[in-house]
Amino acid sequence: MRVKICGITTVRDAQVAARAGAGAIGLVFAAGSPRRVTPARAATIAKSLPAGVLPVGVFVNEPPARVAALARRCRLGRLQLHGEETPADCRALRRRTGLPVVKAVRVVAAADLAMIPRYRGAVDAILLDTRLPSGKRDACASVPFSLAVRAKRYNIPMFLAGGLTPTTVAKAIRQVRPVEVDVSSGVERRPGVKSPAKIRAFLRAARMV
Repeated sequence: MRVKICGITTVRDAQVAARAGAGAIGLVFAAGSPRRVTPARAATIAKSLPAGVLPVGVFVNEPPARVAALARRCRLGRLQLHGEETPADCRALRRRTGLPVVKAVRVVAAADLAMIPRYRGAVDAILLDTRLPSGKRDACASVPFSLAVRAKRYNIPMFLAGGLTPTTVAKAIRQVRPVEVDVSSGVERRPGVKSPAKIRAFLRAARMV
């Protein structure tokens, strides 16, 4: 089970996450996000990562040509899509970049699960989240664990995000058993500024399960 620390904006935070045991860090390119990084900064952060820590690019409805260009410039290891990207869009990006693609799906009610099987064969994993394409969090603070468990029946590798914190991640892992857990605001002092203490606490809690 892997941990991704998303919304990294500095080399220092990336190094803290790597030393604490994170397997991946997220670099947000979405316009309007307080965690958005410039291509130059993203490339610097990605270059600073030790072997074994994956730089993941986070995009929202970005033109495919720009995604591909950023993937090359920043040496991304994976793409994470949070907009209205269709299965065809995801397939095209996989072909164009040769990178794994993860599609975020907002899951706050049982009806939301119907979106997941559409992406079978088009993506490498589904990320269950509560964020809207705008980046704002839904009124539901976290993905209901019962729905996350049901989502696994579609036999697509499942990542879990949505309101995870150092105090909730262990329970989430025990109940859902995702391939990866993804945290951003749950380890921050304020949007875009990570707390080293919270990052370490999150990784400790995740490893205890």
